[in-house]
Amino acid sequence: MLDFFTIFSKGGLVLWCFQGVSDSCTGPVNALIRSVLLQERGGNNSFTHEALTLKYKLDNQFELVFVVGFQKILTLTYVDKLIDDVHRLFRDKYRTEIQQQSALSLLNGTFDFQNDFLRLLREAEESSKIRAPTTMKKFEDSEKAKKPVRSMIETRGEKPKEKSKNSKKKGAKKESSDGPLATGKAVPAEKSGLPAGPENGVELSKEELIRRKREEFIQKHGRGLEKSSKSTKSDAPKEKGKKAPRVWALGGCANKEVLDYSAPTTNGAPDTAPPEDINLIRGTGPGGQLQDLDCSSSDDEETAQNATKPSATKGTLGGMFGMLKGLVGSKSLSREDMESVLDKMRDHLIAKNVAADIAVQLCESVANKLEGKVMGTFSTVTSTVKQALQESLVQILQPQRRVDMLRDIMDAQRHQRPYVVTFCGVNGVGKSTNLAKISFWLLENGFSVLIAACDTFRAGAVEQLRTHTRRLSALHPPEKHAGRTMVQLFEKGYGKDAAGIAMEAIAFARNQGFDVVLVDTAGRMQDNAPLMTALAKLITVNTPDLVLFVGEALVGNEAVDQLVKFNRALADHSMAQTPRLIDGIVLTKFDTIDDKVGAAISMTYITSKPIVFVGTGQTYCDLRSLNAKAVVAALMKA
Repeated sequence: MLDFFTIFSKGGLVLWCFQGVSDSCTGPVNALIRSVLLQERGGNNSFTHEALTLKYKLDNQFELVFVVGFQKILTLTYVDKLIDDVHRLFRDKYRTEIQQQSALSLLNGTFDFQNDFLRLLREAEESSKIRAPTTMKKFEDSEKAKKPVRSMIETRGEKPKEKSKNSKKKGAKKESSDGPLATGKAVPAEKSGLPAGPENGVELSKEELIRRKREEFIQKHGRGLEKSSKSTKSDAPKEKGKKAPRVWALGGCANKEVLDYSAPTTNGAPDTAPPEDINLIRGTGPGGQLQDLDCSSSDDEETAQNATKPSATKGTLGGMFGMLKGLVGSKSLSREDMESVLDKMRDHLIAKNVAADIAVQLCESVANKLEGKVMGTFSTVTSTVKQALQESLVQILQPQRRVDMLRDIMDAQRHQRPYVVTFCGVNGVGKSTNLAKISFWLLENGFSVLIAACDTFRAGAVEQLRTHTRRLSALHPPEKHAGRTMVQLFEKGYGKDAAGIAMEAIAFARNQGFDVVLVDTAGRMQDNAPLMTALAKLITVNTPDLVLFVGEALVGNEAVDQLVKFNRALADHSMAQTPRLIDGIVLTKFDTIDDKVGAAISMTYITSKPIVFVGTGQTYCDLRSLNAKAVVAALMKA
């Protein structure tokens, strides 16, 4: 049983709605728009909201969205067929009203679709129920029952004879097929091994046909018949090699260079090798304008370039109109048109360190977004797909909820309480180092910081924070702040309960008037259940204002696994009804990856959480905020 079915435009106008079991579809549909459509996450046509499963279909030609909702525990096999049938009938029935593309016409239009929808729903339900009964196959219906008993009796001498005859025939066929091509001599002698009979006339006609083909081949290629047995690799420079002896015939060292078949000659080299070398040099060079060339080198642009060359040589109007015909957007995009381009885009994203599953979902989302959409004038498939992918990536990197720590800290000051930030992550990603960088950034903005040493497991963790505190105190001594201590370390040694230390640190910061409390936790793998339980306890007991996951930019598929399992562990081991999950991401070691920035895409796509800080070096000043357009430009770079 369906809960609801609604049809609305991408501008937000509800054209028609069917209310089934549920009273209202506003909440689930708004969640779908907010979490999927606006965030460019349309790789999967299914979305789960609380106890409902929503399936949707996009009509990019008329800018429509079809959404059906039903209970998550139900398995309705006819939903996909129903949504396709409704989409087809609604589009064909109200084509004139939709093509006007004005909000006033859509508001004034009457879409009486109730009876049609109920008919389609009834047909879909009946088609899912009507299934052919599965009956056991009888022996009389099998092929074995149709054979006579005599054909099923096996004797010792029959099968070997048949095999020998078949082997002789196969051997004769191989000799007859390989003989003329390999040697071209003594064809009648080889074919004399075939069984004699009334087929001899057919064999003679085959010989004549082979000889005629051989003569035509010799007339076309001439001397090149004897050289045809060489490998295909030596065939490529063979045409250029013909010119080399004629040009270099007077030189004394011509023979040596011709015999050097390991590399092409110097005169022939610029025609074959430089295009690849030039592309490599341009891809690694500093020229920003050339970065888009490698991503857009698809079949469409290559065919467009190849099409312009013969048109220039011919100089006819047909070539020019053919070129314009390939550029002018006169048709809507289909999956087949975008398949080759999306395959190259997917491979490019994976090469840039984007997780494989995320790359597939991104390309699928772009395909759903562009399918049925009419291309613009003088635009190719490659440029259209690339622009849509870039817009999707920028939208993914821009968070739904912007984390503004400075504003939140000032709001906490008005309530006379410290602002608490908890850092978590796997081992060795740089939690303590980036905690010190964020402390320096907060000190530069005039806020006092208390560092809570809750990593009571790793040897040297407290000493590391003590060293950072000493150096930060030297940079911001109390003398510069009217005798106020700007940074201090709160520690209780090793082997203690991390949640209790964090609670005492927050109480100490409230009594001493510190503005911010930065809680450092021990690194732990996402599969370690006891340590993940301890982290969930620390977050549940102390309720920090911000939970930051620290991840390094070097990982690819591992980033998805880490974030998914961290969130799952925090939800499973939390004692609260609404568990506290990760609020933001700190991306470290960003200076070590060059242009392989795919980890940023993978982390934000899988969690829908923003990247708050980016670590770019070893000093306290090496802390940046994420620039979505710069990251996408580096991601699409050759």
